[in-house]
Amino acid sequence: MVARKAARTVSTAKRHRKTSPPTIGRPRSESADAAILQAAIKLLDERGYHAMTVDDIASVAGVGKQTIYRRWQSKAAVVLEALTARTAAEVVTPDSGSVHEDVRTFLRSAFHVLRVGRQKVVVTLMAEAQLDDDFAEAFRERFIARRRKALTDLIVRGIRRGEMEPGTDAEFIADMIYGPMWYRLLNRHAPVDDNFADQLSTYVFSRVVTRC
Repeated sequence: MVARKAARTVSTAKRHRKTSPPTIGRPRSESADAAILQAAIKLLDERGYHAMTVDDIASVAGVGKQTIYRRWQSKAAVVLEALTARTAAEVVTPDSGSVHEDVRTFLRSAFHVLRVGRQKVVVTLMAEAQLDDDFAEAFRERFIARRRKALTDLIVRGIRRGEMEPGTDAEFIADMIYGPMWYRLLNRHAPVDDNFADQLSTYVFSRVVTRC
């Protein structure tokens, strides 16, 4: 029953962000888009994912519910886009000259964003992705892939600076970092905090960095 319910609330990847054919009517409003995404973040912070509805988002954004459904198929789709945009804006991508220090700072920033009300949302979206293959594809492409690229870009830059051996697998290092993070997020047996960011970055880069 849970799987069927989730499948009904989450649409196919192609329709998560709707695109409409050209019409003679009013053009799509970018200000309405921004208001909807800001409303979604506000409600996430104040109420949490499960306590908010599309009606709530419409009310806070000052738009009609159908305005939202013309753009996104479901609450999950709105939240996914809002979360992706906000995370990209809030997580820093430093350039200190040290890949270890850059990744440590990046992880501290990313973990802080999770701690301020976003951890449960990310875990909820991940859970929905396990029940619906189409939503899983959208979640990977719009959230996971972008966060992963932000990390691998830091690692690749360190390789190019000569801090690691040429041919070092940046994707594998990203797996070494994000794997433990997701384990803690999903299992909730230990915090995802600054100390974890420091431990994780030190453990990984003490094994791959050849020049400090």
